[in-house]
Amino acid sequence: MAVDDRFTEDYRDTRGDQPLGIRNEIVTGPVGDWATDFSHMEPEWAADPYPIQEDLRQRCPIARTERFGGGWLPTRYEEVAAIAYDTERFSSRSVVMSNFRPPREIAPIGVVPPISSDPPFHQHARKLLLPAFTKTAVSRLEPGTRAFCRSLIDAFEGRDVVDAARDYAQHIPVRVIADLLGFPEEEGPRFREFVENTLEGVNLPPEERIARMDRLFDYLLLQIRDHVESPRDDLTTHLLNAELGGRKLEPSHVAGTMALLLIAGIDTTWSAIGASLWHLAKTPADRERLVAEPGLLPTAMEEFLRAYAPVTMARLVKEDMHWHGVDMKAEDWVLLSFPAANRDPAQFDRPDEVVIDREVNRHAAFGLGVHRCVGSHLARMELRVALDVWLERIPAFTLEDPDAVTWAAGQVRGPRTLPVRIG
Repeated sequence: MAVDDRFTEDYRDTRGDQPLGIRNEIVTGPVGDWATDFSHMEPEWAADPYPIQEDLRQRCPIARTERFGGGWLPTRYEEVAAIAYDTERFSSRSVVMSNFRPPREIAPIGVVPPISSDPPFHQHARKLLLPAFTKTAVSRLEPGTRAFCRSLIDAFEGRDVVDAARDYAQHIPVRVIADLLGFPEEEGPRFREFVENTLEGVNLPPEERIARMDRLFDYLLLQIRDHVESPRDDLTTHLLNAELGGRKLEPSHVAGTMALLLIAGIDTTWSAIGASLWHLAKTPADRERLVAEPGLLPTAMEEFLRAYAPVTMARLVKEDMHWHGVDMKAEDWVLLSFPAANRDPAQFDRPDEVVIDREVNRHAAFGLGVHRCVGSHLARMELRVALDVWLERIPAFTLEDPDAVTWAAGQVRGPRTLPVRIG
């Protein structure tokens, strides 16, 4: 296969002269009133957002902030679902709320299709990925994932305390996504840096954020070139060979989708694994029951996904409008807090309790509407295998120091440090 000339030039040239978007300075610092000045980047939100969300749900179900240039935060399932399904009035061209907005001209494709794509393009971009994420395709990855989880625990030998986030949870999706895309497995630390730059660096000046994104896309270009020169059976080669409307995908589309899988496919899953282990470490009754009844694990992990849903997505308001009692302006952000929706008492019985045998559990952890997570089967497999292997090998564990647990700030929430004592 000859090297495709589209991928031999500097990737920045393939993106054209796109404007940086609308720049907005952030007002950082403590929140006075979450109803009028919310910020998902503050430490108290990262540590425990649920009391804040419940307070807002009762007195101001759609909160407002002037930070990040202005935005809204619905906290009830009804409003979160309504926005998620409404692609006519809300755009997905940027799903990370930060201090600048990508220009309208990038719609309907967006920077990282299909999650940043609006209809009708979204449907076609999403369809390209579906074969790689079917239950059958995912099942082929399970044996390797299980073996890798066991090898991680093998490395704990001789240790009484391990960090269940840094030493276990974060490595699993890194390996799975690297295998899926055909990337070097040893570059896991670089992948984690890309994740943190993208999702936790939203307070940085726009120029610095763009520079960091350039480093990610430069890396992806190297991987694309390598796959053009040496095709193999992986998702990157699939994207390079894929066609839309009888034409090969643009380089920006290929790299953007790879960036999406690398970022979203890693942090969301390691956060779900880490949060589940955190719960089991501090809740011996649930841990002991799952050890005794391993067949309950699929039901329990759905409850962990509901109670500790890691993902919040953003939308941009398309035009000025009066919506559910508030006056939204064009280009306002809207944060779709699936974690808040999952704890709405109007939708779930005993929403703040973790009920590991909950029978009816139509949670929104994987999103709602056309952008519901395309990789949900993969994420479920990784979570199930990670917990199954851990509980099989380490049936007894507790938090070494509850105060030493730290949580990621931003739109993907999960433990960043999780020291546990084994045995």
